[in-house]
Amino acid sequence: MQTLKIGLIGTGYMGKAHAIALRAAPIVFSLPAQPVCELLAEVNDELAARKARELGFARATGDWRVLVDDPDIDVVDICAPNFLHKEMALAAIAAGKHVYTEKPLALSATDAQEMVEAAEKAGVKTLVGFNYIRNPASQLAREIVASGEIGELIHFRGRHNEDYMTDPSKPLDWHAQRATAGAGALGDVGSHILNMAEYLAGQRVSEVFGQLQTVIPLRPLPDGGGVGEVENDDQAQALLRFDRGLIGNIETSRVATGRKMGLAYTLTGTKGSILFDQERMSELQLYKHEGSKARRGFSTLLMGPEHTDYGAFSPAPGHGLGYNDQKIIEIRDLVEGIVGGKPLYPDFREAWRVNRMIEAIERSHAEGRWVRVEGI
Repeated sequence: MQTLKIGLIGTGYMGKAHAIALRAAPIVFSLPAQPVCELLAEVNDELAARKARELGFARATGDWRVLVDDPDIDVVDICAPNFLHKEMALAAIAAGKHVYTEKPLALSATDAQEMVEAAEKAGVKTLVGFNYIRNPASQLAREIVASGEIGELIHFRGRHNEDYMTDPSKPLDWHAQRATAGAGALGDVGSHILNMAEYLAGQRVSEVFGQLQTVIPLRPLPDGGGVGEVENDDQAQALLRFDRGLIGNIETSRVATGRKMGLAYTLTGTKGSILFDQERMSELQLYKHEGSKARRGFSTLLMGPEHTDYGAFSPAPGHGLGYNDQKIIEIRDLVEGIVGGKPLYPDFREAWRVNRMIEAIERSHAEGRWVRVEGI
């Protein structure tokens, strides 16, 4: 069987999730090629060697550039902080490697565009880790919308709220600095709901009107030597206009007390509606405006083997999937895209759209007006 040798950069939470998915995907799915955990890069040789043993990689290096230039590596998998995505991806593209990276693609739309153009000129394949669209429940929601089952879509409401920075005593880190993270909650978790909006609706966001807020403006420095300024948003919201008449809104936060994985959406159509909450990720709420008025109400659809991708994990409905299963589906798509020629979504070009929406919302907040995404 053909192999795809993977070079993983970064072994934090996301790096571990990628490693789990790389090893599990060939068990869950019948793949056209075998992903091989070949080389792992971390900030120094000692950490790299330890993580390679833990995560099942054959080799290790303390220099990501060595990984990128290694002739045996087919795919460079980037799980490093946001500010490193561009440099690492461009180096990988120059070396002729396919690139799989976490979101957001870059710190700015300009950087993202440069990455898109480099990848397309080199003819390499790209994939960006907006993994929540791989959930069978959200795949089902998209199918229902596309089929016209709930009629014409007239409103989208989405949120991605979490509380990982609610505690004001949490030290300042790279997430709160423009030079290392770019946008704050809007870029970190808001990028997911912006991508989800276009994925579900099958329409493009054309204009936005945004509002941003930094709730905790100062945080303790990690070394205990005073406080530092938080340079990006803790929460944001935006009105959306889509290119085929749909309207909607999104909100996002990293200080939403009590929200742990608060990605949720409502899709309202002329014949029905869909509700979803990722904290109950194997359930979809469906309402159909038909039949007896005395019997109208939302029905709970439990994901099962009848739904896209679920059956590869379990033959029984209602047992549910987990976060890492979405990453396993993502790896399946990566392998089938590179070896089987299937379209990869979202690739760098699609992820660039998310960067443009983020910047349009930031510009709207700064200028107090509607901003067109195509103008970014």
